[in-house]
Amino acid sequence: MSLGDDELARYARHLVLPEIGGAGQVRLKRARVAVIGAGGIGSPALQYLAAAGVGHLSVIDPDRVDASNLQRQTLFRTADIGIPKAGAAAEALAGLNPHVQVTAIERRIDAASAPGLLDGHDVVLDGTDNFATRLAVADAVLALRIPLVAAAVGRFEGQLGVFRGWEGDRPCYRCFVGENPQAHGGSCAEDGVLGALTGIMGSLAALEVIRAIVPFGEDSAGKLLIADTLSLRFRTLVLPKDPGCPACG
Repeated sequence: MSLGDDELARYARHLVLPEIGGAGQVRLKRARVAVIGAGGIGSPALQYLAAAGVGHLSVIDPDRVDASNLQRQTLFRTADIGIPKAGAAAEALAGLNPHVQVTAIERRIDAASAPGLLDGHDVVLDGTDNFATRLAVADAVLALRIPLVAAAVGRFEGQLGVFRGWEGDRPCYRCFVGENPQAHGGSCAEDGVLGALTGIMGSLAALEVIRAIVPFGEDSAGKLLIADTLSLRFRTLVLPKDPGCPACG
């Protein structure tokens, strides 16, 4: 696989980075990434992944664009209200980068469907806001040995983690959330969220997907980034592997 003239011009700022270069850009072109949820996190993440030249994006979202989404979901326009998010996302991304293939999957992912929908991808990004979906995705990618980038937001705080729980010294997502995942907060509809915060966390999630495909810098698996925009403070925690974890312990 090689890069055409338009791609060489389009990705010029990547190509001059020694950590990415031509070989890394080809790896991005070959990659398949699944993004669960085209919402506040998935929307900017999809834009940056498409712009970066990830060759195939699967957008999995059962919902339709609502007026309340437009405060933070920058992938959509007022004219998209009422249209399925996955399809609207695919159309917008095709306009952003014609070299990227986008598959729109307009269905809800659950424990039964997750393995089949996610198999064959190189990285999975989960930006959903309910734990039934998050745990179904986490369990599937752990079994499939696919790196998971999980991002969440609530009010003025965001969290971002990368999980490869099949590795002996790395935690899985269940190591992080413990026995009572619902204690980690409600949905954006219930609690509210600062729109620009979702753009920050979605962009960081896209960065971690790219890092998973073309490794650069320090390995972020097993770390949790916490963004507190009330105090403009970012913290990084090291997450231990839980030896008693029912999923990976």
